[in-house]
Amino acid sequence: MARLTFLDFVREQRRAVPPVAATDLARKTVMVVGANTGLGFEASKHFARMNPMRLIMACRNPTKGEAAVERLREETGFEPVELWIIDLANFSSVSEFSRKFEDDGGRLDILVQNAGIATFDYQETSDGWESTIQVNNLSLPLLALLLLPRMVETGREHGTIPRLVVVASGVHHWANLEKAVLKSGDILRTLKSWLIATLIQNYLTYYLYALSNFNDRLPKIPGTVIVTGVNPGYCYSELRRNFSRIQVLVDWVMEHLLAHTAEEGSRQLVWASVGGADAEGDLRGAYISRSEVHKVSDFVFTRDGMTAQDNIWDEIVKVLVRLDPKVQRTIDEYLVNT
Repeated sequence: MARLTFLDFVREQRRAVPPVAATDLARKTVMVVGANTGLGFEASKHFARMNPMRLIMACRNPTKGEAAVERLREETGFEPVELWIIDLANFSSVSEFSRKFEDDGGRLDILVQNAGIATFDYQETSDGWESTIQVNNLSLPLLALLLLPRMVETGREHGTIPRLVVVASGVHHWANLEKAVLKSGDILRTLKSWLIATLIQNYLTYYLYALSNFNDRLPKIPGTVIVTGVNPGYCYSELRRNFSRIQVLVDWVMEHLLAHTAEEGSRQLVWASVGGADAEGDLRGAYISRSEVHKVSDFVFTRDGMTAQDNIWDEIVKVLVRLDPKVQRTIDEYLVNT
């Protein structure tokens, strides 16, 4: 399904959600970013039931994070769960988080990047970026690149293939960035509105960052990380908590007619993390939806689409290299030019 229509979307939402995938995660470490609520929390519960050696719930708010950890323990009986604090609206917090994990010395087998925000108002972070762009499209790539060495080393040391799962959306089928924006030479700074920021979220986190550029730069050798973008479907979510009254009303109607539960949506995160083991080669750079590999937007494969991917990737890298020198070392050592 390369060209998703609204009718296709409705049909997909009305189909039964496949059951959750399961495997034995003994001796493995799973990290879920944005784990205290919604999709992240439900996915964490599913992982907990697979008995990992460690389950790290990465959250922004300590109080909410602690409550989520206690709730998970009560509902699953799983004890080796840890709360780690990270604020994606603060680049220093992301770097400190990665340094803490590097010092911790542990393995990292599954990294689920589920965190994200959506806001209608232009809000600038203390780092000087529009908040949606920083959280969704800069901090998550920063975290992935900083943790990539540990994931690659995990694969090499233990003979496994770690997975990096980036939560995206079927909305990328409708993303449409004007050529003037793409040719601006400063695409990320040009994006100011909530609408464009939301489109760029799916545009970047799925096929620009997760599917094409990052994945294509990973050498196809043993121990290399598998990067996937995953569509959980339209679910009940706190992501839309900043909607206006009218938008809340429209969304309330949409949710009651079409939305999956957070648990149902979380099954896609889990499948992208542990499913498809019999054909892992097909998962590299794949777009996962309904527990299988789906086709992406037609635009991805056009000349403009591929040029846009390269341009935005280059912009992201330039920003991240200035933020943390380890990013350049990771790129030089673990990625290849395409």
